[in-house]
Amino acid sequence: MTDPFSGSDLMAGPPPTHLPEDPAAADLAGGTTTTDVVRAHPESPLAWATLAEEALADRDVDDVTAYAYARVGYHRSLDLLRRNGWKGHGSVPWSHEPNQGFLRALAALAVAADRIGEVPEAERCAGFLRDSSAEAADLLLPASPV
Repeated sequence: MTDPFSGSDLMAGPPPTHLPEDPAAADLAGGTTTTDVVRAHPESPLAWATLAEEALADRDVDDVTAYAYARVGYHRSLDLLRRNGWKGHGSVPWSHEPNQGFLRALAALAVAADRIGEVPEAERCAGFLRDSSAEAADLLLPASPV
């Protein structure tokens, strides 16, 4: 009888998730304004992440607005991750460029949540980002702990 577990690392966890190319990436790279890209691709985590990052960088934009943009990007990301085999945990590598929209949205949500005083959410998002991609967390989160 053949052992079905022979050669399997049962502690390794799920394989890394690799998202498909985000259709908004080309428009953003081509210089289309972010709000126009969001209108053209409202399903795009990358477009919403970019909009959130722009709002966080603009002192004239309320942090609640940035939080809302980041939250939309995060939820669009979860939908996309699940459609691509993600089971709620596991690596989402930064090195795979199409994953960067999700990771950037999650980082923006951590920062925006911290700015509006929602510290438990900021900490949860920072931890989720680190669990998904330590490289992304190192690149995207502020030096001070969220």
